[in-house]
Amino acid sequence: MSSDLHLDREEVALLTDLYELTMAASYLEHGFNQPACFSLSVRRLPLRRGYLVAAGLERFFQAVEALRFDFAALEYLDSLQLFKPEFLDYLSRFRFTGSIRAMPEGTIFFPEEPILEVDGPLIEAQMLETLAINQVGVATLIASKAARCYGAAAGRRLIEFGLRRCQGADAGLVAARSSYLAGFNGTANVLAGKRYGVPVYGTMAHSYVMAHDRERDAFADFVKSFPKLSTLLVDTYDTMKGTENAARVALDLKQTGAELIGVRLDSGDLADLSKRVRKALDGHGLTQTSIFASSNLDEFAIAELIRNKAPIDAFGVGTAMVVSADAPSLDMTYKLVEYAGAPRVKTSRNKLTLPGRKQVFRAWTRAGAPYMDLIGLVEESPATVAREFKPTAHQIVEMLKPACTDGRRIEPAQTLPQARETFLTAFAQLDPRFKSLERPETYKVRYTAALNAMQVSEKLKVAERQR
Repeated sequence: MSSDLHLDREEVALLTDLYELTMAASYLEHGFNQPACFSLSVRRLPLRRGYLVAAGLERFFQAVEALRFDFAALEYLDSLQLFKPEFLDYLSRFRFTGSIRAMPEGTIFFPEEPILEVDGPLIEAQMLETLAINQVGVATLIASKAARCYGAAAGRRLIEFGLRRCQGADAGLVAARSSYLAGFNGTANVLAGKRYGVPVYGTMAHSYVMAHDRERDAFADFVKSFPKLSTLLVDTYDTMKGTENAARVALDLKQTGAELIGVRLDSGDLADLSKRVRKALDGHGLTQTSIFASSNLDEFAIAELIRNKAPIDAFGVGTAMVVSADAPSLDMTYKLVEYAGAPRVKTSRNKLTLPGRKQVFRAWTRAGAPYMDLIGLVEESPATVAREFKPTAHQIVEMLKPACTDGRRIEPAQTLPQARETFLTAFAQLDPRFKSLERPETYKVRYTAALNAMQVSEKLKVAERQR
């Protein structure tokens, strides 16, 4: 895992909030380390979102396996003069020994639904909080933004272009991986290609054209060097003249039996320019030469271009997606839901939690579409909750699957191509009403009767404790 996060083991252990360590130390000192369960979920959807896409889970599972406190980490913690020797000794032997149930990566999910639940001794489970939110939160946010672009593109190819404007090196890797998971065809990020096997794409920058005295010479040189990457950037100066120069190079290329792959537009009125460029290319018989567009694109811009019938074959999406510009944060929480065999609930205003170890049950129609979810208790089953679905469900599926046991990933682990296929299948099945970019309808998520009863009971117990 350390190679994926690009952190040493010492750093994985210290990639946490200080209060995780102070709580753990106090738990140990006062004898609080009975079995516990924590639940990771999202309270509410970001603006204009009808769903989220689970991502970052495999990186989290790998981080859990790598979580050890070596000498350097313990030496640093000792230097803070906060922790007693007994706690540092405990950390020297620390590893997560519990189990995790989770939604597979690529799963579409909704507010309040547990994305994963962690079972283990209280201290061990508590220590995973920061890692879980850090690894799953941003990856899910970007995958969900990418999914919206994927839906808006309506079958056109999508390339992730955002590394240079990501908020850090690791964020660039997360963006490339998450966008590929959510339907993108590839990335410009070469390291992501090596690390995750994501297809890599790229052509030229304006500086390449500007370094030449003549635009046509720049195009000819590039095509000669990289005939398999022959997408030419035609808007460094005048877009239509650039297109004509690209066409002349393409006609020369045809004499060798090769084809110009495409031209790229990176500025201006993309809808108007793409139509004019398409006409010009077709006029030269270059009907197979594609048009690739970039320039501050997001799902809204892509949808608008398609509504205007812009003849664009592929889109490069960068900054707006990799920082999820219109919704840059996710209200993700990791809460204690059971301790020492008893449910636990938080009753803060607007932050009420769901007690107990849980399962998410998804109902499917005969046509193969999900139409409603029930959040229930882990001991419930599709058979016991079936009567609570209206209308009667054709199929009921449990969404949380065993992922880790004894602190280790259950093999075989889910691969990135499998996660991508999970998403593509789920997205195709989801009703368009929930995928609207501007005003998505709210997918129905309810609690089972048993969970409702437990929540009411636990709220009453909390009220008694505070009297």
